[in-house]
Amino acid sequence: MATTVRRAVLTLPAAPLGPENPLPVLRPLDGTHALDERSRARLPRDMARQAGYEPLRTLLPVRVLDGYGRERARTDFDAIVIENDRLRATVLPGLGGRVHSLFHKPTGRELLYRNPVLQPADFALNGAWFSGGLEWNIGATGHTTLSCAPLHAAVVPAPDGGDMVRLWEWERLRDLPFQVDLWLPADSDFLYVGVRIRNPHERTVPTYWWSSTAVPEDEGTRVLAPADEAWHFGYERRLRRVPVPRSHGDGVDRTYPLRGEFPAGYFYEVPEGARKWIASLGADGQGLVQTSTDLLRGRKLFLWGAGRGGRRWQRWLTEPGTPGYAEIQAGLARTQLEHVPLEAGAEFSWLEAYGPLAADPGAVHGGDWAAARAEAEARLEDALPRARVEAAYEAWRPYADHAPGESLATGSGWGALEVVRAALELPGTPFDEATLGEQQLPWLELERSGTFPAPREAALPGPSLVAPHWRDMLETAPAEPLTEYHLGVAQWHAGDVAQAVRSWERGLKPASVRWPLLRCLAVADREAGNSERAADHYAEAFDDLLRQERGDGGHQERSDGEAWTAATAALGREAIAALLAVRRPRAARAVWEGLPPAVRESGRFRLVEAQLLVAEGDREGARALFDAGFEVPDLREGAEVLGEVWAAAAGDEPLPEAYDYRMRPAGE
Repeated sequence: MATTVRRAVLTLPAAPLGPENPLPVLRPLDGTHALDERSRARLPRDMARQAGYEPLRTLLPVRVLDGYGRERARTDFDAIVIENDRLRATVLPGLGGRVHSLFHKPTGRELLYRNPVLQPADFALNGAWFSGGLEWNIGATGHTTLSCAPLHAAVVPAPDGGDMVRLWEWERLRDLPFQVDLWLPADSDFLYVGVRIRNPHERTVPTYWWSSTAVPEDEGTRVLAPADEAWHFGYERRLRRVPVPRSHGDGVDRTYPLRGEFPAGYFYEVPEGARKWIASLGADGQGLVQTSTDLLRGRKLFLWGAGRGGRRWQRWLTEPGTPGYAEIQAGLARTQLEHVPLEAGAEFSWLEAYGPLAADPGAVHGGDWAAARAEAEARLEDALPRARVEAAYEAWRPYADHAPGESLATGSGWGALEVVRAALELPGTPFDEATLGEQQLPWLELERSGTFPAPREAALPGPSLVAPHWRDMLETAPAEPLTEYHLGVAQWHAGDVAQAVRSWERGLKPASVRWPLLRCLAVADREAGNSERAADHYAEAFDDLLRQERGDGGHQERSDGEAWTAATAALGREAIAALLAVRRPRAARAVWEGLPPAVRESGRFRLVEAQLLVAEGDREGARALFDAGFEVPDLREGAEVLGEVWAAAAGDEPLPEAYDYRMRPAGE
């Protein structure tokens, strides 16, 4: 059959994402992927330089997605199916362009780990992420902020005369447009993926990319890559060079993902000049292989391990009875702790290929590591010669600029705003003004009139923009409270803390809606070590938010009620934490009582209640909450708060398995 592209609908049990958290992310990231200084000092010079190259201080201008729960209902998702007589790829443009399935028809095998549910969890840089499939991670260390966001998608001519699917968006952490072109040449067993990241600015920009593939995992699964060494990074936050395949001196071969105990990543040291590939093969020698042109130099295995915490996380991300998975990944740098400079006006582009691999099981599972990987590489060369990948890349490059044809999906309006602002020409990835929406329109007015528009009475502030151009525009705009609020956020992002505080204080004086400014000042106080003043600002901000939400005559019905509830929950959570930090449980209890009942009854606030009860001296009450059972939907990757609160409530009693999400050995 000829290669076809068609729309489809994929129905999955899914938990709704919920509204965005409206509070700007001013505090530093949680450090899950931070590197300790001793490890940094032992790195090769080029690697250390890239590991220290402009890591994110905050997620601005992106907002956090943390309003999801654990209750799932059957939900329809728009899908795009790319199909020839050998492969069928199913893409979810509304969820980061995730390739949900890659099905090989001749063998009847699903090549990816295909999650039977969509369960958000707190693994992306901005919160909501889900496991399974093939994802495109751009921006900064971690899962992309676009994990659960819509991308633009359209049909574009493919190099072989057929059709391909183009996905594109504007990545907001680094302000870079990117595209992913997917196509299946006729009679091909491999999905081709052309990727391009462009820097339209007059400055060098730190760049990050890792393609991450979830693959089925069982006792017989082995991951192979062309390397004798790897960089091991676990949740102890240490990076160290280890041999492959037996990497820890205990005789355990960790190229088999289930032979490790704790979750960890292994970044393979692929020799310069060697073909770039990674494969996951089962006991029968069959599985998935990924290969690319040489620019995509990094290769990684992520394993959950066989320990209790890793197994618990796997169940958390899907449903009981679902097989586990590992991840094989490919990136621009040797490790995910590095960012690569992309010069002004330049671009990075490469080609990837994904398809089935069948190798001699005796060789790939034998005790000779060199022979095992040589067998896999030889079978890859038979199935898809390296020269063919290089030729496919050269054939694709002229098509990267082709204008999209039939539209298949629409992404955000942020790219359109930047194109309007800078009059950018980006062949192949149009960001049409028609995509501008409610969040972009105030900024468009600022660009065109020099004035940031006044808000509706008591409306929640929209997202802040923090790039230098927008900061300059805000500095020259009339100094209204909302303008000062956004200006302070932009100054804070730039590291000008003193000016940010001055802007927020200046905006506070005439403001009738005070809580957004007070909350920003509270964060500034907390970061400066002024914990008591931070607690005061938080308490005042929460009281003002409740007044604004309810209006003059008590609670009122609002068309944006879900967004207000999200703001109340987010601010209440921060306020309680700040008040407990200065040992003011009575004031924290007052904030708790001000939360809507439905918020207080949610799993994430059951944990807050347990913390509050411990602070009030009611350890038995806190223990009773654990005994009754609760789930924290947005438990952060690597978080140990459940164990900490349990220990405060139950002393030396072992942590119950239902709350054990530990990702590192005790004491590490």
